Amino acid sequence: MSPTIVAEGLRKRFGDKTALDGVDLTVAAGTVHGLLGPNGAGKTTTVRILTTLLKLDAGRASVAGFDVGREPERVRASIGLVGQNAAVDEALSARQNLELFGRLYHLPAGAARTRAADLLTQFGLADTGKKAVKQYSGGMRRRLDLAASLILRPRVLFLDEPTTGLDPRGRNEVWEAVRALVREGTTVLLTTQYLDEADQLASVISVVDHGRVIAEGSPATLKSRLGGDRLDVVLHDAAELPRAAQVVAKVAGKEPETDADNRRVSAPVTDPLAALADAVHALREANLAVEDVALRRPTLDEVFLHLTGNKKEGVPA
Repeated sequence: MSPTIVAEGLRKRFGDKTALDGVDLTVAAGTVHGLLGPNGAGKTTTVRILTTLLKLDAGRASVAGFDVGREPERVRASIGLVGQNAAVDEALSARQNLELFGRLYHLPAGAARTRAADLLTQFGLADTGKKAVKQYSGGMRRRLDLAASLILRPRVLFLDEPTTGLDPRGRNEVWEAVRALVREGTTVLLTTQYLDEADQLASVISVVDHGRVIAEGSPATLKSRLGGDRLDVVLHDAAELPRAAQVVAKVAGKEPETDADNRRVSAPVTDPLAALADAVHALREANLAVEDVALRRPTLDEVFLHLTGNKKEGVPA
């Protein structure tokens, strides 16, 4: 199956600032593709180009089989976009908002009403569809935003930091809505400042820094760059860190890292279960008081910091 989004060598400057410096991107159909990077890395600029809101300086891109530069109207007819700020009118009800969006998309009145009712049901808002949006929670508003972006059943959905400012319940509501869309065949390009969000939703992640894609792969593949499992030991007393480090070094066969602020000793291990059992026994034999002994895999946050640790500021997002 052909990819739904393809970008090759995207370049964009704002005055003397380079926002994109040759971005390459391929997004498979029916997947969530995460776009991560520090502030100013080029994420939002990439989305604005792919959604025809901004013209590229060089390179080429296609969305849903249509060239972004030569066929912008056909691209726009194939996509939905949910930005960082809510696009709905708080004074109107959810149903009225969706019917209004339908009419703006030139649907006949009856078709707009039918589509609004279908979307309210799809996003679990049918029971509250007559309430003014100002009475909605943050998660409900973002679900309504998603619904509004799907009026014309787009093949591709762009989500630009869709859960910014939401509480955990609201974020989970949006995540479930996105998963449901992907199950139905929608392709999603997601930019987010929450790495756990990308970890939860994306099958492939592209890390952008200084206007370039510097790493790409599944969350598991990116985490594997930092090695496998680690043995973590948290002590009661930070003064015992040197002795605990000696014990962990013998168990892991490698020099451990110590974190005095968190009273932690950590080292990579090749046989995690054996290392955990050996560590518990050795720490007990050494009469070291511990609060926790655990195995831990690298997080996407650690991968992100490792890849973008020398980020520069001042470039448009």
